[in-house]
Amino acid sequence: MSYIELATALIFVVIPLALTLVLRLGLERDIIIATVRSIIQLLIIGYILTFVFESDSPIFMLLMILLMIVAATQNTRRKGDGIPGIMWIIVLTLVTIEALTMGLLLGLGIIPFEPEKVIPISGMVIGNSMVLSLLFLNKFKDEVERSDDVIELILSLGGTPKVAIDNSLKNAIRTSMIPTVEAQKTMGLVQLPGMMSGLIIGGADPMEAVLYQLLILFLILTTASISATLVGYLAYPRLFNEKMQYIGLTYRKGK
Repeated sequence: MSYIELATALIFVVIPLALTLVLRLGLERDIIIATVRSIIQLLIIGYILTFVFESDSPIFMLLMILLMIVAATQNTRRKGDGIPGIMWIIVLTLVTIEALTMGLLLGLGIIPFEPEKVIPISGMVIGNSMVLSLLFLNKFKDEVERSDDVIELILSLGGTPKVAIDNSLKNAIRTSMIPTVEAQKTMGLVQLPGMMSGLIIGGADPMEAVLYQLLILFLILTTASISATLVGYLAYPRLFNEKMQYIGLTYRKGK
């Protein structure tokens, strides 16, 4: 695809822009900003990836993965506002998931240690972990705020912090995982996944594309379960002090 053809494809941006103007949805500015940012960001990342792939250096590959983790952390930590130390919890979660998945993929010889394989798959793993962490934190904070009285009651009756918050924690983990599980049930019937479609458009054999897509689906399922669980079990102790007293979300209580 040439730049001229890409410019022609902007018609698909004009359509939603026209709709939001006609319906007075007030999204014109957001659509324009999102379009401009996506163009700039993807073009920049395209040039960076070209350099990394051509250099074939493990150092640049690791730096690229580190950049992904930093960007994902910055995007996620805002959703965890009110939970002390949430930034480091997210960093630890992302690093753990990346190390676990890449360690297994490379250790078992499923993929070669090449930038063309490691970076795209790492991006999918880290990106999915970011989304799952966002979903979990959003639901977890909502659960905690609605369960303040129950949590304090359980503590007053001699329950531990783990027992007091267990229901809220598991509800948040379950809710954050549901979209991933449900999406995989209809994969291939309702939609062709992005990676598979991209490989086919690029000229790859459809069956080879299917095998790679199945690999990604399995990784995403693992990422979904580990992300929500790890963030949850690292975050909930932060809502209690050293005397096992419930302090809740600190931004609400001014602490």
